[in-house]
Amino acid sequence: MVFNMPLVTPIDISDPSVKELVKFFNETLGFCPNSVLTMQRRPNIAKAFIELNMAVMENHGQLTSEFKRLLAFVSSNTAGCRYCQAHTIRAAERFGSTSKRLENVWDFKNQDAFTDAEKAALQFAQEASMVPVNVAEDTQKQLHVYWSDDDIVEIMGVIALFGYLNRWNDVMATSLEWDAKTSGEDLLKGISWVPGKHA
Repeated sequence: MVFNMPLVTPIDISDPSVKELVKFFNETLGFCPNSVLTMQRRPNIAKAFIELNMAVMENHGQLTSEFKRLLAFVSSNTAGCRYCQAHTIRAAERFGSTSKRLENVWDFKNQDAFTDAEKAALQFAQEASMVPVNVAEDTQKQLHVYWSDDDIVEIMGVIALFGYLNRWNDVMATSLEWDAKTSGEDLLKGISWVPGKHA
């Protein structure tokens, strides 16, 4: 029998400054993710990551907290990180996404739950998250039709942040928290989601 185990075991947070920063995740997920508890082995990495996460997820233009999490889901779905798929779909739900958007975001191109502007951003997220990156010229043009340069920087911030997280969690085989696992099972039936190595 093969047992799924993380590459490195998460630890409790001892650094007071990290303890303060992780409160950010209580709103987003309802718990501190095991990925951050693993980073906590080097508190400066955990702090820098959380501060970057907070900066990327601030909203200054047209993008909402809910839509940023759907962008993160499409990025994570493209990269294949099941840990991040569960986290992003859970966060989108917590930020008010409808069941129609949650259950169909993986097929956003064919869904009327998404505006043309959202489809352009999601298409960009999908192509920008491929390895190697494969952003079509038409995708870039469509992005500029609907989004300002400042908004595009926020969109790219989400894609880049989850590029880091997808790699971190897929390689580390980070164990999924019960709440995230439940969200994945409930909300990602359309892609037959399973926790895989993250069980």
